[in-house]
Amino acid sequence: MSASLSRPPRVGVWLIGARGSVATTVVAGCAAVTAGLHPPTGMVTETPDFTDCGLPPLSSLVFGGHDTVDCPLPKRAEALAAGGVLPPGLPAAIASELTAADQEIRPGGPAPGDTRDEDDLITAFAADIQDFVRRCGLTRAVVVNVASTEPPATGAALPPSSLYAAAALRAGCPYVNFTPSTGLHHPSLAAPAEASGLPYAGRDGKTGQTLLRSALGPMFAQRALAVRAWSGTNLLGGGDGAALADPGAAAAKNAGKERVLAETLDAVPEGEVHIDDVPALGDWKTAWDHIAFDGFLGTRMILQTIWQGCDSALAAPLVLDLARLAARAHETGISGPLSELGFFFKDPVGEGPAALGEQYVVLREFGGRLRDAGGGAADEVAGEPESGSVPQAEEQR
Repeated sequence: MSASLSRPPRVGVWLIGARGSVATTVVAGCAAVTAGLHPPTGMVTETPDFTDCGLPPLSSLVFGGHDTVDCPLPKRAEALAAGGVLPPGLPAAIASELTAADQEIRPGGPAPGDTRDEDDLITAFAADIQDFVRRCGLTRAVVVNVASTEPPATGAALPPSSLYAAAALRAGCPYVNFTPSTGLHHPSLAAPAEASGLPYAGRDGKTGQTLLRSALGPMFAQRALAVRAWSGTNLLGGGDGAALADPGAAAAKNAGKERVLAETLDAVPEGEVHIDDVPALGDWKTAWDHIAFDGFLGTRMILQTIWQGCDSALAAPLVLDLARLAARAHETGISGPLSELGFFFKDPVGEGPAALGEQYVVLREFGGRLRDAGGGAADEVAGEPESGSVPQAEEQR
């Protein structure tokens, strides 16, 4: 068999917010792991439970995306290395991969002064994705939103995250929302998402404080300990810190944190979560939780946790996991909300457990389903949906 025939089909990962910290770390991390420069630490899909599931190899992933900023990925990676997010010397070692991905990034929007209406924007974004698939010879592409958090949507107008989500549907691509932004959750996109026959997942990646809550909440419930109050504070900088300084965006973020406690404790304890923008922290964040609970005979006790980490390094491996799982689901003909991927999200689509351990069991079972599915539709080419399979923007509105 020739080398060209034995090479795994190439799969696209189209990143919304493609020049941000998370996206840059995704591209750099994939290149580093593929080259054997670093192990796949933090990647669930690289553990034994997901061997032979038919997931696309990391070496087969091709990156592109939309962004409204023009800082080249190599420069962005150098800045992240200077801040300790990426290892020293890594940007230079993978310069060609960063440059290749940067060349596939297209202008996002809507930019100030942009006179295009929603349908024009969706059409343009979808055309960019379809062009990426065709030029790069991809079997399919997964659209992943890793842009900064936007305030909750109000009214009938589609916010930027929903314009990109609608473009993913029109381009015939699976969609993953790693942010708390509206995306496919906009009411006018519910019917088009269902009619598209595409798999989709989200929303809001579970990387730090909420990850810990989804593990500790079930612990208190299973040990019959009464949680009286659960308060928290987040200190973070970078683009996410600036975006979450907006009260509306912060409220969207906190909703998922509160939901995890409500579902794992069967009640909402007293307390709030505060998010403070500290620009000096850059891509690093500190999350502090104060948990007041009652033990036997009403004995009052307290548990405090401190989570300090790099948001981009926590998120990037999960984005790679999700892109591979969504691509494989699409290949095997799975459609609709991927509730089995709730392990990765604060506010997952579909129905499923909220406790981390239970979510992992469901995820493992999903891996088995992908493993049993066999080859699937590997010869199918994304970006060319069947006629009528992706509703037009007039129907979406």
